[in-house]
Amino acid sequence: MRVHSVESLAALDGEGLRYAVFLNGCPLRCIYCHNPDTWNPCAGQEKTPDELFAKIRRCLPYFKAGNGGVTFSGGEPLLQAEGINALAALLRTEHIGYTIDTCGCVPLSAAVRTAVKNADLVICDLKFPEEDSFRLYTGGTLQTVLDFLDYLRRIGQRTWIRTVVVPGINDSTAWLDRYLEVLRPFSVVIEKYQLLGYHTMGAFKYKKLGIPNPLSSCPAMDPQRLQALQEYVDQAIPGQK
Repeated sequence: MRVHSVESLAALDGEGLRYAVFLNGCPLRCIYCHNPDTWNPCAGQEKTPDELFAKIRRCLPYFKAGNGGVTFSGGEPLLQAEGINALAALLRTEHIGYTIDTCGCVPLSAAVRTAVKNADLVICDLKFPEEDSFRLYTGGTLQTVLDFLDYLRRIGQRTWIRTVVVPGINDSTAWLDRYLEVLRPFSVVIEKYQLLGYHTMGAFKYKKLGIPNPLSSCPAMDPQRLQALQEYVDQAIPGQK
């Protein structure tokens, strides 16, 4: 497995305290990406499932005490679904569950289906709510995400949805109404819809990598505005957990 980095006590990548494994490789080029250093599937360190399991196992007392587990993130972790499945088999020997944090822009191969089905929770980004904006701002296709969400619905997988809100692009209730309409057919499995504010903390990575930053002049999302938009979403989805 190609590993970008790990975080032994992550608190924002699922339920409870998490051991987060960030894997290299991503099929998208989102305009607001703050981790362009994860794009290259050949970068990072090569680790076997056994090597990762040994590292995770050492932290077991900490994240299990915090009602947590392992989160696979990235980049796009499901590009390495076979490695996740091999590591998941080892995690089960210690009764460690896992979460997948994904963009949903991956074909539903047998390995991907297995990784998703065996997860405790799937956190899926909904980047943009229609095909044109999705292609423009990510380089990917919305239909792939819809197919992925439909699979989550069909297997009854617990799901959280996340959307990054960027000033001047999708920071309005009119935009959120379009997102909510897209999500309506999958509401049976969606437990939570979280809005994440665009931030500029990854800007230095573009300079370091020598690649253009398309949002170099964009300010970070105002926290109060983000909170107002989150409250709007919460009212539209009663019973959010």
